Amino acid sequence: MNQTAPATFAEIRGLLSDLPGPDLKAGGAATAREALLTKPPGALGRLEELAHWLAAWQGRHPPRVERPYVAVFAGNHGIAARGVSAYPADVTKQMVRNFIDGGAAVNQLSALAEADLRVYELALDEPTRDFTQAPAMEEEDCARAIAYGMMAVEAGIDLLCLGEMGIGNTTSAAAICLALFGGAAADWAGRGTGIDDARLSRKTALIEAAVAKHRPAMTDPLEVLRCLGGFELAAILGAILAARLARSPVVLDGYACGAAAALVHALDGHGLDHCVVAHKSVEPGHARLLERIGQRPLLDLDMRLGEASGAVLAIPLLKAACACHSGMATFAEAGVSGPA
Repeated sequence: MNQTAPATFAEIRGLLSDLPGPDLKAGGAATAREALLTKPPGALGRLEELAHWLAAWQGRHPPRVERPYVAVFAGNHGIAARGVSAYPADVTKQMVRNFIDGGAAVNQLSALAEADLRVYELALDEPTRDFTQAPAMEEEDCARAIAYGMMAVEAGIDLLCLGEMGIGNTTSAAAICLALFGGAAADWAGRGTGIDDARLSRKTALIEAAVAKHRPAMTDPLEVLRCLGGFELAAILGAILAARLARSPVVLDGYACGAAAALVHALDGHGLDHCVVAHKSVEPGHARLLERIGQRPLLDLDMRLGEASGAVLAIPLLKAACACHSGMATFAEAGVSGPA
């Protein structure tokens, strides 16, 4: 890969040593205003939590979602050649073209949410290695993919939605989760693009074999990523870190995106404090993953598309949280009696 300057895992680990926290002043202002609005305390449920979260991580009060940004990272996986998907690996490149031409679901949802959609290709003609035979990536290529993801986080955005495209990436996601959280391969393997029982059985066996093969090398989460991940998952990890350094709130999509985020959580237990999860995928491993990283999804719509579609669907909810927080009158302004 040659998209970015060389990077190393040591440089990535160095960034983790000084991650900024939330802006307590902005968060406190949100809490104070929420108590004055014309409603019973907690009546807007998670919308209240989201307004506070946005204020704290945007570092401003009131919070606003005026420039949402959607980043979809695309990469190919060598494991796809083993028949773990209902679609050939060529579909990754074809879908990237569909994104560019405006024909995918995420294009329609991004337009509806008035979000800026960008698609980032990561060496689609150079898939990762079959991770049942060798580590998926060399450290340099993996670190460069992380750096590439970091470069996608532009200045001035007030919300970052992350997603991916890559045939075979639910196999990679399941292998990462098995390595991080244990259990059985069957706990983490799902039907992905809609595979039949025979392919699911093959997929599960390959996941188990891959994790067993690389177990001695997986001394930390970055090694898990290198051995079992993909370029697009590495880029998502990089984007999550860059957003944290820029104090930009992040919305995560489904299972594959969640597996990349789980690596950040494994590196730093507070590494996802600036993130929310948009939805719970029907992939069976996603619910288990969310429990392990302590995240509660905003939506549960039986989706499993990827491409940041679920993340973009959360944008109107976040806009609603901002609108209610900023636009509602206080008890004093409305002349309404407060709680006795």
